[in-house]
Amino acid sequence: MRALFLFLLILLAGSNHANVPERINRKAVVTRHNIKSDRFSKRSPAQVGNGEIAFGVDLTGLQTFVPFNTLSQWGWHSDPVPEGVEIGNFRGQQVEQNGKMVTYPLRNEENEEQRMISDWLTGNPHRINLGRIAFSLLDEQGEEVQMDDLQHCQQEVDLWTGIISSYFEIDGIPVQVYTACHPERDLIAVSVESRLISLNRLAVEISFPGASAANSRKGNYIGIWNEPDNHSTTYSRGNRQVNFTRRLDQDCYYSTLSWDTPANFSEVEGTMHTFRLAPEGERMAFTCEFSPKEIRKKRVTATATLEASKKGWKRFWESGAAIDLSGSKDERWFELERRIVLSRYLMKTNESGSLPPQESGLVNNNGWYGRFHFEMIWWHLVHWPLWDNLELADKSLSIYRDFLETARMRAKGEGFNGAKWPKCTAYTNVEWPDIAHAFLIWQQPHPIYFAELEYRQNPTRKTLKKWSDVVFSTAEFLASFAYYHPEKGEYVLGPPIVPVSENTKYGDTFNPTFELGYWRYGLKTAKTWYQRLDSVVPPPIDTVYQRLSPYPMEDSLYVLYEGIPDMWSKYTFEHPAIIGIYGMLPGDGVDRKVLENTFDKILSSWNFRRIWGWDFPMLAMTAVRLGRPELAIDLLLHDNYIFDEHGLAYGEGSPYPYFPSNGGLLTAIAMMAAGWDGCSEDAAPGFPNDGSWKVTFENLHKLP
Repeated sequence: MRALFLFLLILLAGSNHANVPERINRKAVVTRHNIKSDRFSKRSPAQVGNGEIAFGVDLTGLQTFVPFNTLSQWGWHSDPVPEGVEIGNFRGQQVEQNGKMVTYPLRNEENEEQRMISDWLTGNPHRINLGRIAFSLLDEQGEEVQMDDLQHCQQEVDLWTGIISSYFEIDGIPVQVYTACHPERDLIAVSVESRLISLNRLAVEISFPGASAANSRKGNYIGIWNEPDNHSTTYSRGNRQVNFTRRLDQDCYYSTLSWDTPANFSEVEGTMHTFRLAPEGERMAFTCEFSPKEIRKKRVTATATLEASKKGWKRFWESGAAIDLSGSKDERWFELERRIVLSRYLMKTNESGSLPPQESGLVNNNGWYGRFHFEMIWWHLVHWPLWDNLELADKSLSIYRDFLETARMRAKGEGFNGAKWPKCTAYTNVEWPDIAHAFLIWQQPHPIYFAELEYRQNPTRKTLKKWSDVVFSTAEFLASFAYYHPEKGEYVLGPPIVPVSENTKYGDTFNPTFELGYWRYGLKTAKTWYQRLDSVVPPPIDTVYQRLSPYPMEDSLYVLYEGIPDMWSKYTFEHPAIIGIYGMLPGDGVDRKVLENTFDKILSSWNFRRIWGWDFPMLAMTAVRLGRPELAIDLLLHDNYIFDEHGLAYGEGSPYPYFPSNGGLLTAIAMMAAGWDGCSEDAAPGFPNDGSWKVTFENLHKLP
């Protein structure tokens, strides 16, 4: 018996991590990537947040010298509708599709009213900056301190606790600041220690800006600060508390400033929307809560909020999945792991709230008035279920059930069955008039994909019932949108279509490759859902799936769309999504040899300075399905796939920041570590198996 016991111990000692998983020291993995800064950045903030609100700060721990934003999922504004104009009168434009005229949400300038409606729909609603919280700092002569006057600046974002520690000196006098966000309330807490307080040289100011469509379209700093008469701020005082009411045209919001230590509150003279909190002693602690409704909850202190942040972030890091690359011999492991950890922090801070995120999360508005893109939901949110945090995706994925009726109305209004999902919208589910918004279609199968991911983790009738209406309505649209082409004897897609790459004419785009692949996946998966619920698959869904056109091909290469002229000389820029049919998607109907040829052609001829973000994870996912894991690593560390000091990602020519980059990275890493349907049973099959990478992971899920 003793000999058998020793033999078993020897066997266990020799086992690799695939059979006996090593327990990851999650705190060590996370904290070795704490963000440390000693220089001001004018566009890259450190952030605290809870997914519903985020607060960006400069090196002072507040928004003192760089006016970063306080953005939320619920903070929106709409300009007044022009007098005499009725938005419901919008006509759009009619476009021929498969022999019939279809009305699409396109800009209409047939008369002044239609032009004004088109303009209003373009810019409204827009996401707003809720307010700015900044230090007022004085030098020995009583003059305002400038950014360059600060000495010995040091800031650290403690990722494990979600607390930002900021240190600086003025005239040799230290200032220590701690900044945090409450995990369950839209509340920012700040604690300050400095002798400057007793010298009456440090105070805090809170300012509230106005908003407009023109101001809110894009920019690192959102808010109108020089039009005080266009919005109002009123307040009432309480015990160490001030309750603000904010009115911007027909929109109304609330904020409560509370302080735990002795301080004097006052209006800043000569302003209408700026207020000062002047502390006493040598310590200051305060909170500022923002809300779309009057704040009636019990006050929470700064100390309690800092403690809640510690517990909330510890809970997050200890839940879900984790990965440790520290045992790797490839020296790039640290940078790849840094990108992973910072992406997890940023996605929780910016993209775990009640609405799908915009491309720049809660950092700024980077071009679309703060609205979110339905086609990007995949790249923003698929990583959550793969990283075993399905609950963090579920909050915003409820948008599909919430928008279902209006999606059905959209499909019916355009002459189709089922539900048609928008391209870019806000909480209103109203498109603004634009060519891409009218004709982009690759977002349509997304809810079927999300439903399937949830079912794979929770294969219950409850899951089926939760998603069935959305899945079936989506599949009805997929089948209805496909058109039977009598000469080909096949069902075809378009025109008009704007493909994933958005770089071809919508009237010419016929049978685009990626869209055909995603239609196949959506229809096939929907058929499975009917069967799981013991329902008959509607004939149109089965017929379109069986007779959908094959992928367009020329010279043993897949091309962007059927009949495209000069594909490889004129269209090798923007998203190379033709490769996504075998990587992002499982490759139903793909000829692997043709796919390999196409992949090699993309690698040799595509302009990699004109792709960014999720393009690199998408290419990496194809690489691993093709058995090229070394290439996948190279793509995830490409020099145009950039993650700055705070983990905010971008590329040459791309918006900044671009969160599909972070979500895409996490999705690709989950696939590379946990695998995909039909892959080998090797440990971490998407990483090189040459001894250069040691990958330890917990709770990651396979990609379909």
